[in-house]
Amino acid sequence: MYTRDKQSFPSIVFVGAHMEAQPPLKRLIERGDNILGFVTLDVGTMHKMSGAVDLTELAEQAQIPTLRVCNINESDAVAWIRQIAPDLLLVVGWTQLVRPDLLRVPKIACLGFHASLLPKNRGRAPVNWAIINGETVTGNTMIVLEPEADSGDIVAQRTIPINDEDDCNTIYQKVGETEVEMLDEILPMIQKRVLPRRKQDDSQATVMPRRRPEDGLINWSRTTREIYNWVRALTEPYPGAFSFLNGDKIWIWVARTDGPPIGHRNSEPGEIVLDSQGWPWASTADGCIRLVSVQREGGPKVSGQVAAKTFLSAGSFFAAGVEAAR
Repeated sequence: MYTRDKQSFPSIVFVGAHMEAQPPLKRLIERGDNILGFVTLDVGTMHKMSGAVDLTELAEQAQIPTLRVCNINESDAVAWIRQIAPDLLLVVGWTQLVRPDLLRVPKIACLGFHASLLPKNRGRAPVNWAIINGETVTGNTMIVLEPEADSGDIVAQRTIPINDEDDCNTIYQKVGETEVEMLDEILPMIQKRVLPRRKQDDSQATVMPRRRPEDGLINWSRTTREIYNWVRALTEPYPGAFSFLNGDKIWIWVARTDGPPIGHRNSEPGEIVLDSQGWPWASTADGCIRLVSVQREGGPKVSGQVAAKTFLSAGSFFAAGVEAAR
């Protein structure tokens, strides 16, 4: 059972809806931190958010008052948080900017996280872009939230390696773990009335553009490595990398570069080739890539071997595709 001294310092309102928010919320509850309110998205808005996780059960089991919102900056939401009068507003796994009216509510600060080594990769989808761009290292940064996105002072930071087997799901798991680490580091300092902070070097900032589900279209004229990064960057819990075959939309959820298959010949990008074990491979600009888990629109996810017996026939071609937002 979650027990807390409601007079303990600092008092917290926790805001979160993305999978990365689950480990830190669970950790704060286990520690008995003074969480006086939890804010998350309403069900309809949550269903539109990639990587969303419903954390209300976790909060309600701990008897934390909970508010669902469409937008954190709604007047009713601001009034609800203002009535609680927290020392800290802790924003984790939240895509909406926090506006000045709400930023002024907590007595100490609004603290948030951005899944990159700020000031690098400000903006949307930093984990996805890091994988797409073939980066081998990313990170997570705790910042003091300001009206301008991802520009606030750095409070703490962690480096996160991107291994060759990682995808967006595993990296966001690591992101959540680093948020626990940083909270374990910083909250005891705040209890002593210390909030470390340093300004970002804006001259070193890079800003990544927003991604939309339709931006997942695969361009088979790219290299095997680029397509592999594309698939693992966009797999679940995100909308997925996809192509078109005979007019059908086909998602590629998992791919591998452990090839090419024996006897593979040079072929046009997007051509499907089957190996001796029945795995489908798609030709790329410099080789081919094995399709491990796929899904045809309207059907279930299946292994590539199953798909090869039904809709991924040898000699057929994926549409060439031109990636949007590249």
